[in-house]
Formats: sequence, structure tokens, C-alpha cells
Amino acid sequence: MTEKEQYDQFQESPNRKIPLERVRNIGIMAHIDAGKTTLTERVLYYSGIKHKIGETHEGTATMDWMDQEQERGITITSAATTCFWRDHRVNIIDTPGHVDFTAEVERSLRVLDSAVAVFCAVGGVQPQSETVWRQARKYGVPVIAYVNKMDRVGADFYNVVNEIRDKLGATPVPLQIPCGSEDRMRGVVDVLKRKLLIFDVGDHGASVQEEPVPEDMQDELTKARELLIECLAEYDEYCTERYLMDEELTDQEIHDALRRTVVAGNIVPVSCGSAFKNKGVQPLLDAIVDYLPSPVDVWEINGKHPKTGEPMKRHAGDYQPFAALAFKVMTDPYVGKLVFFRVYSGTAKQGSTVYNPRTGRKERLGRLLQMHANSREQREEIFSGDIAAAVGLKQVTTGDTLCVQNDPILLESVTFPEPVISLAVEPKSNADRDKLTDALGHLVQEDPTFRVRTDEETGQTVVSAMGELHLEVFLDRIRREFSVEANVGQPQVAYRERLMGAAEAEGKFVRQTGGRGQYGHAIIKIEPTETGSGVEVEDKVVGGRIPKDYIPAVEQGIREAAESGIIAGFPLVDFRCEILDGSYHSVDSSETAFKVAGSMALKAAAKKARVVLLEPIMSLEVNAPEEHIGDLIADISGRRGQILEMDSRPDTAVVKAQVPLAEIFGYATAVRSLSRGRGTFVAELSHFEKVPQSMQEEILKKQA
Repeated sequence: MTEKEQYDQFQESPNRKIPLERVRNIGIMAHIDAGKTTLTERVLYYSGIKHKIGETHEGTATMDWMDQEQERGITITSAATTCFWRDHRVNIIDTPGHVDFTAEVERSLRVLDSAVAVFCAVGGVQPQSETVWRQARKYGVPVIAYVNKMDRVGADFYNVVNEIRDKLGATPVPLQIPCGSEDRMRGVVDVLKRKLLIFDVGDHGASVQEEPVPEDMQDELTKARELLIECLAEYDEYCTERYLMDEELTDQEIHDALRRTVVAGNIVPVSCGSAFKNKGVQPLLDAIVDYLPSPVDVWEINGKHPKTGEPMKRHAGDYQPFAALAFKVMTDPYVGKLVFFRVYSGTAKQGSTVYNPRTGRKERLGRLLQMHANSREQREEIFSGDIAAAVGLKQVTTGDTLCVQNDPILLESVTFPEPVISLAVEPKSNADRDKLTDALGHLVQEDPTFRVRTDEETGQTVVSAMGELHLEVFLDRIRREFSVEANVGQPQVAYRERLMGAAEAEGKFVRQTGGRGQYGHAIIKIEPTETGSGVEVEDKVVGGRIPKDYIPAVEQGIREAAESGIIAGFPLVDFRCEILDGSYHSVDSSETAFKVAGSMALKAAAKKARVVLLEPIMSLEVNAPEEHIGDLIADISGRRGQILEMDSRPDTAVVKAQVPLAEIFGYATAVRSLSRGRGTFVAELSHFEKVPQSMQEEILKKQA
């Protein structure tokens, strides 16, 4: 029985307006300034959702609704919206391009069925392009590529296609090829239809005329069709047979095979145009509904039982047991806490009760809202495959599963990178103290990469984030949205601590106070493990030397000690700990005593094994005119940077390097100064590396 036949057994709700197989859940992802939001604005305009085109540079883009987004001309938070094209419902999430907000892309891709990757025709595959591509591959999301800005000087369509193949390891297949480029771009040639598509300037490109392909493009068109058929023959069995028998495929057969290979993630169709000049957007919309998967294509949803951990499955359909994933939390000034969720199976009804396996609590769905950026439309029911927001979920956070209590399932959650930069923040007056705590609490709920802790020694509140811009935006939001004035310290690097060898030690906590005392004793062995492996704690105690009831307390003490650090207060990472032996007292032993013993044992063992500091190393890419590159390279070298490669492009030169995060605070000012305001840069966390000994001593003195 095929998936479609299985699906037909579960009738769709009669209240559903659009069949599930005509629903598309897509994300728009790209490097910063590739034109994602501009493209989304055109999609909303051509699909009839908007009657006026908003522009990012004017601060009028619908999807960039935050003050901070409009002022900076960048996307900071992912925004959800819905439009309709050729009787298909297209749910869109416009994601940020700046690396500091990579968590927004991560959680959006987790709940989407497919994505449109936007590439600048001049810049090609840029650093954040590679990052979001890896994220899409992590979740198995099929992708369509859109080469934007074909009207710009230096635009090179085929160079971008080659970079997608070489740098991203994909199989790109052009669906359209540009007719002209830069200021001579007339339109695009559709490879399947074999027609030239011209977009009417008079009505912002809404009218599309089909014309014969110019004679001087016939050879280019023939090569593009041959490439398409060869790629289909490589990945599709039906096409392989026809190709080997030298039989010509019909346009419909090509269309069907293309959909199969795209849904399977084997081929990346490539469209092109200029969203800003209103060219090439409608063919992209056609490709989205023709080739990207519906929730029916993503038939099986994998999960596990919340208590037993056994694998479980759900299937798309309105009459399946309800299962949804909360992927974003937002504080709305009008309705309070909004939880964005994707329904995988079943339906969500206003006023119904859902179960959260993480907390073991039932919660009531209040108002259900279909979001359009920051505006909303109330709905009574949200169907399988849809993305919406709910009011009234009090203890739900990003990554939580919502399901039915009598048939619970735990869906795969979302993983986020650790923050790398911190600073101290304090209210300017006592009156602001509670307001600041409340504001930080809301922001932590919204963004899992924004962390807040209290420094035990100084009592200061320390906030951590993914970069300087990330911190800057959050501090701005605290001032504007929550009306809190705060003093902030200098940014600090979030170092890590790491073991240099293995060691064994004991921790013994004994205290007699006249009555019942405290007794805990644990012997452990620790050793470093591979980077990124985390902290592993294993119970190797035999003969009941430590009762089983106290083992979790020992482990908790070890983990808490690792989190607070050994030599400088930074987390100790990537090690394995075996609890080997110990002893207990029948009267005086307690969980608290064994927790302290575990902590003491780890600190003693770590000092024996020797601990070093690791610092975050950033991948840095600087774009600037050729004449300024020498000064910029000298500056990078002076910041302990390592130059990896240089590349020349039509109107700019690119330097790729690795530089310690500690050396690039305020780097934007240096780039502007050395390039006379014409340079830009992107910095992304690459890895952690051992801090030079002389610098480690300085850091330890500061922390002392």
C-alpha cells in the first residue's frame, strides 16, 4: 500500500479549506543581505496577501516588523506568514541571515518540510549560506535555490551554480537561466517550457509574458535541458531506463521525476531573478508548489515514548492522535505569551487540553492565532500540517512536544549552540530591579541561546549571547519594550575549561554537629573525551559501597562542579567520569552529603589532571575593495588571526581567516576605518582552542 493510499484511509476534516497534499511549509534562508525579506515581500504581493510592496531599506517590510529590524535593515527574528498560490497554501517562515541569530534558523528548519535558499548572484555561496545549508541537511529538508540580485554589477549565475555544487556538495539543476544580467537583464528562460518569461515593469512585475527564446540562447537552453535530464537519469530509476534506451522524456515525465528527486533530497532546482526589480519571483512560486514536499510526502513523524524511550511514529492526517512541536516562544504586548507550534498529526482546537511530556502537565489551548508577521487572525481549529500560535500555554518552552495524554509521544527537540560572549548588567535604580528580572525572564523564554546567570562571587547578573549584535539587540529591547534602564559592563569572552589528562581522586564530606551528622564519600576517575562529546558520568560502583539511591546525588554534584568550573569559573567540558567506589554511613549519609562529595571529588581529580582554558575561535570573512585588503590583513594578523585564503571578485576582495573572539570586540569600527566605510565582515564560531599560556595566566589573575 502506498503512502497516499494509507493517507486516504484517514479522511481530512470537512472544515479544512485546502487539502493537506496542497500545503507547503517552507523557510526562506540565506546569508545576510542576500535578499530573503525582499523576496518574501514580493511573494506576498504577487499572491495577493499585500497590495503594496514593502522595502527593507525603507523599513516598511512586513516581515521585519521589530523596531530593531527596521532601523538596521536586517532580519532578527523569524516571522511566520501564509499565502496562497495556484490553490496551494504556502506557510512561510522568513529567517535571519546574521550568524548571531542562527538559533532562529535552527528552530524554524526543525518544523519545516522544505526551504528556499537565497544566494546573491555576486557574492555566491557565503559563510552563513554554508551554515544554513548544514542546518537544512541536518533535518533532511529538501531545498530549492534562488539566485537573487541578477541585476547587480558582477552578477554571475553559473558561478553561483558551480559554487553550490563545489562548496555545498549538492546537485544543482537550473530550472531557469537568465536572459542577460546586470542592467541588461530582460527576464528568465524557463528550461522546461522552453519560453522566455518577461516581467512587466508597469505593474511591478505582476504580469508575465511568454515569448520565444532568442536565437543566441538556444545552445545555452539545450545544454541546460541536457544537464537536467542527465541528473534525473542519475537519481531516478524510471528516467535511467528511458535514458539508457535513448528514449525522449515528455515534459510531464520530467516534471514528475523532478518532484520525486527533489522530495528525496537528491537534486536542488535553481531559479533566478531579481526580487528587488520584480523579476523571476512567480516561476519560483511555481517551483515551490510543483516540486517541494507537502506534509503527506513527509509521511512518518518519528518520536519516542516519554517514559520507556521506545521508538514511536505518527502519521500526517487530521484524524490521527494529536502531536505538535513548540518551536518558538514570543512575548506579545497585547496577548502575552505566544507559543508557535507545528501540528504534525491530528488537529488543535481552541479550548482543548494538551499534554506536555517534558513537564508531565496538562495545559489548555487558549486562543489559536494564524500569524502574519506581527498581525494575527483568530482561528477555531488548526489542522495537521499547519503552523500557528497559541495563547495560554504557561509552562511550554522551545522544543516541547504537545500531544494527547492517553497516547503520548516525545518528538525530536531542537538543539542550540552555546553562547560565546557575556557581559554584566544591572538596573540603574532599585525601582528597575524587579522589572529587569522580569524582562530577562521573558527574553530567556524567547531565545534559548540567550542565557542569564548570577555570578556567585560578585552577585552581578551576567547575560550571555551569540555575539555583540545579539547582545546589543537584547539590551535595546530591554530598554524599549520593558522600559528598563540598565548599566552594562564590557563584553567578556565565554571561555571553556578542559582536562589535559586522566586522574583519580576522592571526595569525603564528613560533618558532626552534635545531632545527626553528614557523611558522603566518593572515589572517581576522570579523563578527557572528544571535542563536543559533553560530560559523561558512569556508575561503576560494585557491592553496594554507595547505595544506588545516592548515585544520582554524586552525579549531580559532579555536573554542578563542572558547570561552575575548576580554575576560573568557566564550564569544564568534554570529559568522562567513572564513579568507582566510596562509602556511606547508615545514619549520617544523605543526598546532600553525597552531592558535596561528588563535587569535591571532581575538583580534586581535575586539579591532578591539570586544566587549561579554551577560547572561542571565530571564522572571519572580510569583504572590501582591493586597495584596502593589505591594511585589513595586517590588522587581522595583529589580532592573533590566521589568514586561510583570499579571493578576488568583480568589485571586491574577500579575506577568510580565523581569529580569537577576544581580539575582535568592536571589530566593526576597525573595518570601517581601514576600508573608509566600504568594508563589511561576518564572524561565526568555528571551534574552541587552547589559550596561550601567557594569556591564560592573565585571565586567571583577572578572575582571582
